[in-house]
Amino acid sequence: MEAPLERDTEIEWQLDAHDLRPVLRWVEEAVANNGSNPVTIGRGPTLNQVDTYLDTADRRIDRAGYTVRLRKTPRRPSEATLKSLASERPGGGALRIRMELGEQLDVEEPAEVAHGKGPVGQRVRALVGSQQLVPLFEVQTRRRVFPLSTDGKPSGELLLDETTFREPGGRILGRLRRVEVEAPQEAVDLVGPLVDSLQIGCGLQPAVLSKYETALVASGLRRAPSESFGLIAVEAGDTIGQVGLATLRRQFAILLAKEPGTRLGDDIEALHDMRVASRRLRAALSLLADYLPAEAVRLKPELAWLGQTIGAVRDLDVQLVRLGEWTAAVPPEDREPLSRLRALLDEERARARAEMLKALDSARYERFVRRFSSMLRTRTGARTPAGLAAAPDLVERRHRALRKAMKRIDGEAEPAAYHRLRIASKRFRYALEFLSELYDGDTKPMVRRTVELQDLLGDFQDADVAIGRFRRLAAAQGVELGPQTVFVMGEIAERYRSSMEGIRNEVPAAYAGLTGKVWKRLLKRLEDARPPVTPARPPA
Repeated sequence: MEAPLERDTEIEWQLDAHDLRPVLRWVEEAVANNGSNPVTIGRGPTLNQVDTYLDTADRRIDRAGYTVRLRKTPRRPSEATLKSLASERPGGGALRIRMELGEQLDVEEPAEVAHGKGPVGQRVRALVGSQQLVPLFEVQTRRRVFPLSTDGKPSGELLLDETTFREPGGRILGRLRRVEVEAPQEAVDLVGPLVDSLQIGCGLQPAVLSKYETALVASGLRRAPSESFGLIAVEAGDTIGQVGLATLRRQFAILLAKEPGTRLGDDIEALHDMRVASRRLRAALSLLADYLPAEAVRLKPELAWLGQTIGAVRDLDVQLVRLGEWTAAVPPEDREPLSRLRALLDEERARARAEMLKALDSARYERFVRRFSSMLRTRTGARTPAGLAAAPDLVERRHRALRKAMKRIDGEAEPAAYHRLRIASKRFRYALEFLSELYDGDTKPMVRRTVELQDLLGDFQDADVAIGRFRRLAAAQGVELGPQTVFVMGEIAERYRSSMEGIRNEVPAAYAGLTGKVWKRLLKRLEDARPPVTPARPPA
């Protein structure tokens, strides 16, 4: 039997204590004087609980910034908990605020946490994929519980913990005494003064490390380090191959760093950032193909496959956000029909997300990561031309493609022409950003202007994609949606068309900022920095 727990944010004060006896005396006195305090301290049970912390062999959960534990307490259901390692610490004191999700499980083996059907099991499966959970260490705690209340309503708990850290079923690694005070959001201002009084009265210090981090230290482990693939700094004297490899290393590190958040799916921006990193990698491989290792260029199709897989989910994320905006803007009688449309888009997103997770768990993705990582770590790019010598031609090539794409834009241009212009502007922007460190930031003004054009064209593309999706849904599932929903979809599609017409009128002015004197000034700066060509010496 499984039952989800309600809490998704943990708010607690953590205080370290060398000895809990003075704290217990302080609590007993506070209980005796309950009538004079706004927060009443009650008497609760003493619990003996064992927490088994879990991760994969390659520490995927830690690298994602989370911990997973299975808590066993006599005569209570087992409880799986997922917590974020990062926490807000208002004022830098003992108060910590962090994400916490839990579910109750009927399991004996800790590794079965990944099979749970609730919020923890779902996220753990998304994070670890085909990897197995293994125990890191056990945290055994004898906990005295003192419930808090205000005007008869629960206000949290004061907890006195005597904790022992052990290897899984083995030797003792260390001990800890800690005072924790948990409170719901609405009771924080009431419970805060009680904690201050407790801290001062007992000489307690704010905890620096969480129990998980303390157990890591005791067991000789560390937080899982971020992946490193070699040098990422760029200097003016670098070769173009060194610049290219540094760019690939940066973007590949971002791609891998955003993978856990993409797998979890709680923050759509993580997926967006992973998709952007994949695009930048492809753009760098295209721009610098002549100066990069052949192995890197051969892996470009794998990046295209990955970007397409992630992009299917991202496009639906954008549509759902826009649908929320439109729902808030339409009359109340149109909101119920749109809820049916949202349900369909949610189903599409769930299918696209399942396909994405399948791809991230695949041998193909694992092979791509291994090959790309090896290439970045073993290549130097030293035997290529100077970056300052090659960069002007690369930037001019991208600007020429931008000019060519703009020539196809007029009042009657098809959406595909605007899409090509968007791609050309994006590639031009990426070229400027990849090479910017060679020119001490001189490319930034042009980058800002390119972003303005790119944002306009991005809105145009999103609108075109939305209209196409509405058209397909109406044709394939119009009966299921019903005439009222299809009618409202038509209204929204018309708003998208109207916004596209407005963008058509804005594009020429935005594009003008990338030409003329501004462009000539930048091109002159690039040419002035180009090293002179050394004439070849005649043969003796």
